[in-house]
Amino acid sequence: MKAYAKEYLKDVVENQGKLFDYIAQYYPNKDTKDFINAYMNSKTRKSMDKGQAYVVTMDKDALLNYFLQTDKYELKDGKALNGFVPDWIGEFYAYYQWYYNMSSAEVINKIPIDFLTKAYYGLHDLDLDLAVKKVGLQ
Repeated sequence: MKAYAKEYLKDVVENQGKLFDYIAQYYPNKDTKDFINAYMNSKTRKSMDKGQAYVVTMDKDALLNYFLQTDKYELKDGKALNGFVPDWIGEFYAYYQWYYNMSSAEVINKIPIDFLTKAYYGLHDLDLDLAVKKVGLQ
């Protein structure tokens, strides 16, 4: 049994990618990696892992506001991830979490951001499903 219905999957994957990309693009002097780590380990993401429809159906703007309020997160100074990497990481993590039915905290612990930023160039052209399966075999 997956964390939430397949009908929500496309939106969750897309919105998480957009969220990570938004942070990187609009906050170039903030640490995107810290944001991603905090988000993947957050109460907000835990609610999504449990399939709570209220959170699963949020767009990127609502997700960001909900996360900042619920988890009391503040962006940290640092370096933003460049290009399409943050969007792809967001999509990858969301799909991986759903596909393997594990918590988001487990996913980011098992597959660190630094690994994905290096693997991006070899995996991003693959269908997301195939990329997730390839990494999952490791």
